[in-house]
Amino acid sequence: MRILRLAEIAAAVDGRVIGDPELPVGPQVSIDSRRLTAGALFVAVAGERVDGHDYAADAIGSGAAAVLTERPIGDLPQVVVADTVVALGALGRYVLDHSEAEVVALTGSQGKTSTKDLLAQLLEASGPTVAPVGSYNNEYGLPLTATRVEPDTRWLVAEMGARGIGHIAHLCALTPPTVGAVLNVGHAHIGEFGDQETIARAKGELVEALPADGWAVLNATDPRVAAMAERTSAHLAWWAVGGRPRQAGELFVWSTEESVDALDRYSFTLNVADVAGVGDGHRVRLQQSGRHQIGNALAAAACALAVLGTEAAERIAGQLSAAGARSAWRMELTRLRPPGGGPGEVLLINDAYNANPDSMQAALNSLANIARQRSGRAIAVVGDMLELGPASRAEHEAVGRAAGALNLDLLLGVGEYSAATVDAARTAGVPQVRTMAAQTDQDRRDVAAQIEADLRAGDVVLVKASRAQQLEVVAAALVESLGAVPETEEVSER
Repeated sequence: MRILRLAEIAAAVDGRVIGDPELPVGPQVSIDSRRLTAGALFVAVAGERVDGHDYAADAIGSGAAAVLTERPIGDLPQVVVADTVVALGALGRYVLDHSEAEVVALTGSQGKTSTKDLLAQLLEASGPTVAPVGSYNNEYGLPLTATRVEPDTRWLVAEMGARGIGHIAHLCALTPPTVGAVLNVGHAHIGEFGDQETIARAKGELVEALPADGWAVLNATDPRVAAMAERTSAHLAWWAVGGRPRQAGELFVWSTEESVDALDRYSFTLNVADVAGVGDGHRVRLQQSGRHQIGNALAAAACALAVLGTEAAERIAGQLSAAGARSAWRMELTRLRPPGGGPGEVLLINDAYNANPDSMQAALNSLANIARQRSGRAIAVVGDMLELGPASRAEHEAVGRAAGALNLDLLLGVGEYSAATVDAARTAGVPQVRTMAAQTDQDRRDVAAQIEADLRAGDVVLVKASRAQQLEVVAAALVESLGAVPETEEVSER
């Protein structure tokens, strides 16, 4: 955001100025009083647990220039509005409207953040690009991301999440997209939506918001996503893992000739076609683990090709091969020293940011594949998957059965549904199963200590759960206790 006068902010959000109307504010906008830069605008949000208005004075003391508030707070420089969340959205839209930025948006039940990170890296080579930090994909995170747009920003990558009908339509009103990608319709948040058909209705709001000269980028292999072609007037771009999409459209992106390395990182040929025909295939070697990353890469490539043209295919393939992970706790691989030292290593997979039935299965698959390649044991620390509603117990039992089908060696379950997961895993033949509590950070460190006591060189450990479980503490405790092996250091194999 360029520096704005306090009066300009008030006009943009329909607010009232208290203080100097000419006061310069920006470029940062934040709802966190602990992370402010000099001159920032602090937005006081009244949450369920914390009311940001209580921290307004602290924000000014930490360097903020002014506060966006719902009630007058002393003589602090401020803009008073009826609703700070609504005002934040209006400010994000105002900043976006005073820029050259084109919005490329994406949604889906899983893979949004990884795809967003890849897409941002593809677009950055073509112009200044703004993308969310982590998973800033709701009514707070999206407008906060939009306020980072500068007048010369070329691309705004907008990740859009939803927990109900109308949520994505609202986000599209804040940051109107010209390109919209729907990755998949899975089971995430199904407890709030009720069923996958309702999830599809919500996700499809993105393509309904596209202009006729925009692009809908759709997963050709997901029937619920493919059906969204009927809900948009935009141009159609299709992507598919394993073969050319058969649907009618104007742009097609697909993978062939897959191969995989010992860390479950996939290579494939990126194929691109438009209405004029098929171009040459280009080889891609992904840096992130898991076959599901192929779909993320294809979706990102299709979005980039829609705006840059098919002549950019070779460059995009090279950028996909060089692209790294930008968001924490998503299939992060860390090499650890084995307990007691000595030769070899333990491999930690930290995928603790979030979990749903589909992403849990994908992570377990990668764990099993990597352990098999290394001739080591596969160890899973799995916590609750939240927001599954009446299907919760059945879905956690399915995790235990998957662990057995993949021949995992040890499964440690934590959380309310850990017994369901562990009982199913035991029945499915997992040799070692346990449950533990993980309600406090000390509990989580105890989980790490239990795992560490069993570790030996060659083992592969996955840590995976929904965000509220905070199992990244388990991963961090293992790294702290065992120590990470430097990337440049050679470690002998078992």
